[in-house]
Amino acid sequence: MAKSVDEFNKKRLRSSNITVVISIALVLFLLGLMGLILINAQKYSDYIKEQLVVNAYFAENYNAKDSVKIAKMEAEVFKEIQTLAPVKKATYISREMASQEAKKSMGIDTDALFEENIFPSSIEIALKPEYVDPAKIDEALKAIKAVPGIAEVKNDSTLMVDVYNNLSRILKWILGFSILFLILAVVLINNSIRLKIFSKRFIIKTMQLVGAKRRFILKPFIIEAVVLGAIGSLIGLLALFGLWYYFTNQIGSAFVQDNNQYFWLVLLVIGVGIFITVLSTVVATWRFLRSNVDDLYYS
Repeated sequence: MAKSVDEFNKKRLRSSNITVVISIALVLFLLGLMGLILINAQKYSDYIKEQLVVNAYFAENYNAKDSVKIAKMEAEVFKEIQTLAPVKKATYISREMASQEAKKSMGIDTDALFEENIFPSSIEIALKPEYVDPAKIDEALKAIKAVPGIAEVKNDSTLMVDVYNNLSRILKWILGFSILFLILAVVLINNSIRLKIFSKRFIIKTMQLVGAKRRFILKPFIIEAVVLGAIGSLIGLLALFGLWYYFTNQIGSAFVQDNNQYFWLVLLVIGVGIFITVLSTVVATWRFLRSNVDDLYYS
């Protein structure tokens, strides 16, 4: 009879642990998914901002006799622009390249209308994402205009501002959902742990009544919480990156290439899983340690 009771208690304990691990894994899977979306949304936002280019034009008056001197001057200007703080990437476009681009856009295959390179050479500049901010775009344009040799700077500032505002709004919504999922993770994991500790309230109080110190009683529960939190986190991460790997293979894009961000996300998910599990265990156990015996029947 005693053996059957022990087996029943072991099965119930095993079932309780499995339930807690699954709860932790599911919650952390959703939390990690929001983290991946947030990381990639930020990178994709930066990528879109870098596609909003500024065109810096050299003087249109061009004398073939001074071609060597002009080429040297333009090369020096190009190098100087590359060193400017707002510049992410700069591409030099020669007069020949500008003419070819014009013919392509106009659908002209002959050189009859282009007896000479009538378009000025220029530099196509992609700004750093933070300089697409409406508060900093003017500062970036002024820095480019101030470079000797640049005759004119053109950009669609209205488009830049609209894109920046829309992307910022989307990122705020994603960040808001991530915080919401973090709160849900705390609540759901806490509830699962409380139910587990509740089923052991009589054991906790019995240990206390026979003289066991609170630290001694808490220690095995904390160790178990660390193990359950780690296992749940790892299962959640395996499911998360398995799904993400499948998704990126299907669309043919790996999104973020910086593995450091994935590394920090893994640490964050594991840390959150273990921290919430341990904290919930300590709070729930401490509650029964402070309660009276009569309260155990009405908790």
